[in-house]
Amino acid sequence: MRSKHHSGSNSAPRLHRSKYVLAVLLTVVLFVPFCIAADPAIVIFSLDFPESSPEHYSIVVQSDGHVHYESSGKISSDSDVRDDYQTDVVFSEPTRSRIFELAAQAHYFSGKVDSGNKKLAFTGTKKLVYKDDKRNSSADYNYSQQPAVQQLTTLFQSVAATMEFGRRLTYFHRYQKLALDDELKRMEDQAKSGELAELQAVSPILRAIYEDASVMNVVRARALRLLAMKSLPPAR
Repeated sequence: MRSKHHSGSNSAPRLHRSKYVLAVLLTVVLFVPFCIAADPAIVIFSLDFPESSPEHYSIVVQSDGHVHYESSGKISSDSDVRDDYQTDVVFSEPTRSRIFELAAQAHYFSGKVDSGNKKLAFTGTKKLVYKDDKRNSSADYNYSQQPAVQQLTTLFQSVAATMEFGRRLTYFHRYQKLALDDELKRMEDQAKSGELAELQAVSPILRAIYEDASVMNVVRARALRLLAMKSLPPAR
């Protein structure tokens, strides 16, 4: 009887300890993945070109597709109105994938990127940045002979062109509705000729224009046609 009583008194602490260990292990299993999850990799493209419109813009692309765009400068080359603009959008999967593929092909911008040819016309100071949990590299350039960098530059400039249409349309819709027709006509022409990328990024302002009964019907029709267009995947 004594030994039975003695064994029972030991089993209770052991059971308590086992439950405690199990609870700790469960906490570790659930919590550790959040601790070791890597931050998204980032590619940044920026351009600074004084006296142009815009004078500055930057595009920050995360590997999960989330994008932050910001720009500053005059609304247009023939306007003295200055406007700072920023927006957050999500890129399509083909564009997101292509950006990170090209960054890898360009060795994450860790080597020489600029051509070094001083005779070339200045087209703005461009900068590419790559960041992840292992790398942090960047390069400034005017013109690069690397095919991957050339393709990235073209892609980002096409995205910026789309975003700048969004910036101007937002301003015109609020303050200068008579300017919308010419702006949308120009946007439609550029979209058809493949000069714009990620058209869905500016769909909110296009939809707002289409749904505004105070805007001319021809303008609303242009906005609707642009909403129906699909951005072409980046050329390989």
